[in-house]
Amino acid sequence: MDAVDREILDILRADSRTSIRDVASRIGLSRATAYARVKRLIDTKVIRGFTIDVDHAALGLGLPAYVHVRIKQNSWKSFRKKAWALDEAAHVALVAGDFDCVILVRARDAEHLRELVLERIQALPEVVATQTVLVFEEHVGPS
Repeated sequence: MDAVDREILDILRADSRTSIRDVASRIGLSRATAYARVKRLIDTKVIRGFTIDVDHAALGLGLPAYVHVRIKQNSWKSFRKKAWALDEAAHVALVAGDFDCVILVRARDAEHLRELVLERIQALPEVVATQTVLVFEEHVGPS
């Protein structure tokens, strides 16, 4: 990875649909060189995929929250499967600290979030305790 690769990643992070031609012209490379570099970044798994930026509020899921979860010893694998089975789960992570896991969830409103946390997440047999943190504003990337 050099500075040119980082520039390519920055461009594609901002808009993964940017054409190779545009990437090349913005950095001052030939199309063939830009294509070869992007292909190498994909082949070496630096770029794992291309994605879209979804407006969750437009989908009716405008209330994001982080649910910190303390789980029973040795239950991460079973808990992870159940957490990912939740339609509202956007990100599930095993973490260090006061809690064992963090789930980013997206709910319609406070009532939906209450039902999700109190009646569905806390009902999982692996769960010992939860703490919910509301997200007021989200920013993805450097913008």
